[in-house]
Formats: sequence, structure tokens, C-alpha cells
Amino acid sequence: MYLYGASGHGKVVLEIAEENGYNIEGFIDEDISKIMLLNYTVTHSVPLYAIDVVITIGNNKIRKKIVNGNPLFNYMTLIHPKTTVSKRVKIGEGTVVMPGCKINSEVNVGKHCIINTNASVDHDCAIEDFVHISPGASLAGAVSVGEGTHIGIGAVVIQGVNIGKWCTIGAGAVIIRDVLDGATVVGNPGRVIKMNESKYDQ
Repeated sequence: MYLYGASGHGKVVLEIAEENGYNIEGFIDEDISKIMLLNYTVTHSVPLYAIDVVITIGNNKIRKKIVNGNPLFNYMTLIHPKTTVSKRVKIGEGTVVMPGCKINSEVNVGKHCIINTNASVDHDCAIEDFVHISPGASLAGAVSVGEGTHIGIGAVVIQGVNIGKWCTIGAGAVIIRDVLDGATVVGNPGRVIKMNESKYDQ
């Protein structure tokens, strides 16, 4: 397995892969100044053949760009053993679930998502591809989160709320109503402070 992205996020994902007993070949990163990370070699060229990969970059747009540009990769899913994940949860390829997370019954998590440390996702939530749910964020039951959205650290979303595509939910925000595509929302209660005009054309 290769980890694509030699950064702080990569360190955490590396340890999840180690905990799961994977044979890790090293990191891939375009930054030629990066040579080693946690005693693993960093290579700067992308292999042009099929390899097992987890993208270890927190930026949702960059993860999608890498996936679109590397159709030969076999994307692995990593779940830290110290999580609570219902047997009725569906998790897509390339997604990483960090330690301490709780994901309850009938949740669907898309591809290449990050469910970060101690995040909580309750029953019947639907999380689309390339979403990042930050540490300590909490989603109540039946919340939907559109593609590419970033839920900030410690944010809270009440039950039944629909959050659109490529939104940014600020740290500690409390979301009590639906959020349109491309919105940046902050505060308690959450208020829109910016709309991305291009929305989700990434």
C-alpha cells in the first residue's frame, strides 16, 4: 500500500494502516523536499500501474483531483480498530475512519471521505463522496451531507438537516436548518457568510 500525501494527516493515516497490519511501501508526494516521513520513504513520481492507495490529504478538492487523474489506483478503506461502527454501515472505497469515531446504524458513507477523530455520525445519515467531518463534529440522525463538504471541528448538526455540496461548516457551528450548495456557514445558530458562486464545479 502507498499513502498519497506526506503530511500531518498522512502520519495519522499511516498509523491506522499499521494498526490494521498493512504492508506499507511508503508515501507519494509531489513536493521534492520531502524525503522521509516517520521512517518511510517518500517518492515523487506516481506509478503508472495498478497499486493499492489511500489518499492522505485533507483537502477535499485535491482528493477528488487525484482520484480523477489516477484511474488505475486500487483505493483502500481504512478504519481504526478503536472505533464503534455499526454492522449496518456502508463505507465507500478510499474512506478513512479515525480513532474514537462512532457511526451508528444505517449510515451510508461515500468514497474518499474522512471521518476524523472522535466524530459522531448517528443513524440514517447519508454522507456523499469527498466529505471531511472534522474531529469532534456531531451529526444527529438522518442528516445528509453533499459531495465535497467540510464539517469543521466541533460542529453540531441537528437531526434531519440537509447540507449541500461543497459547503464549509465552520468550527463549532450549530446547524439547525438546511444549507444550500456552496455555502460557508458559521456561528450558533449557523448563518451563511459566503456563497461560492462556482458551487460544486470542481
